[in-house]
Amino acid sequence: MTQTPEVHPDPFEVATMKAAVMHGIRDVRIETRNIPQVRPGHVLVRIKTVGVCGSDVHYFTHGKIGPFVVKAPIILGHESMGVIAQIGEGVKGLQTGDRVTLEPGYPCRTCEYCKKGQYNLCPEMTFMATPPVDGAFVEYVEWPADFVFKVPDMVSDDAAALIEPLAVGVWSVKRGGVKPGDAIVVYGAGPIGCTTLQAAKAAGATTLIAVDLEDYRLDLIRELGATHTINARHEDPQRRIREITGRNLPESHSGADVVFETAGTLKTCQQSMLVARPGGTVVLVGLPPNPMVELDLVAAASREVDIRGIFRYANCYPAALQLVQEGRVNLDKMVTQRYALDQTQEALIFTDEFKNVSMKVMVDF
Repeated sequence: MTQTPEVHPDPFEVATMKAAVMHGIRDVRIETRNIPQVRPGHVLVRIKTVGVCGSDVHYFTHGKIGPFVVKAPIILGHESMGVIAQIGEGVKGLQTGDRVTLEPGYPCRTCEYCKKGQYNLCPEMTFMATPPVDGAFVEYVEWPADFVFKVPDMVSDDAAALIEPLAVGVWSVKRGGVKPGDAIVVYGAGPIGCTTLQAAKAAGATTLIAVDLEDYRLDLIRELGATHTINARHEDPQRRIREITGRNLPESHSGADVVFETAGTLKTCQQSMLVARPGGTVVLVGLPPNPMVELDLVAAASREVDIRGIFRYANCYPAALQLVQEGRVNLDKMVTQRYALDQTQEALIFTDEFKNVSMKVMVDF
């Protein structure tokens, strides 16, 4: 039987599009917006699927993340992929019909940080779904072509959208300096914990420990490569990590080479400092709700534990795409639920309230 090809309206004949717009805390409405005009050097992308990120949920439930406060209606969503619908003047290397993933932040390209390759620290950064910039829970997005990446045929739509959280994992592993044979710990077995652990494995880490409170997530991260999982409801993570990483050393000198804090809680931030070995590294990936966290800095300093933060990522999309293309990272396994664009509010509520039975929720167009 001949399959009828998928048909989509010409964006230049249909001048409007649907968008999921957040008007206030726990208040997302489906509205009609004009399709954006394509500027030189930009492309218009018809969005196909978007992952729901923890930051989306935080804006949805609290209306702010640190200094970023929602003061006007905003479109959330930044883990996105789609198909190019129109090419702007001067764009090379892309064409209409290409499947692409969108790096959701772009810098000024001219400041000192950009010129040093640290564009994630650019003071003029524009980032999707960060007030006041609209995100990707919308049918069409216009975006700079140099931050749009073609997706290989063997990479699924879901995986293409989830290159964004994988980029966080790749950057975290780079900041942590993970080496072949390292023992690593990931606090928090959510999506960022899963991508960070897989990126660490791809970098050569051989002892991969995940700590969480939910068996559902721990079971899944074990399927993705964790060699040890610890449910902190039932075990003392600090004791278990010291047992796993002991290497015939005194307890005071056991611990992981690199610890990644991805849960963003006071307790996990504090424990991360204690389970790194002397000379080890702690990478702070998660964002605790209260930025003032009490830490034992004397213990960290006397054991020469390096403490490093990360802010998003820089130049990680090509590497992340390659890891998925080569089968070294599995992003499809992380997708657990799906919603339609009209159900964006339900998707955000589910992600917030059902962490015990979900990993990554996707919104399909």
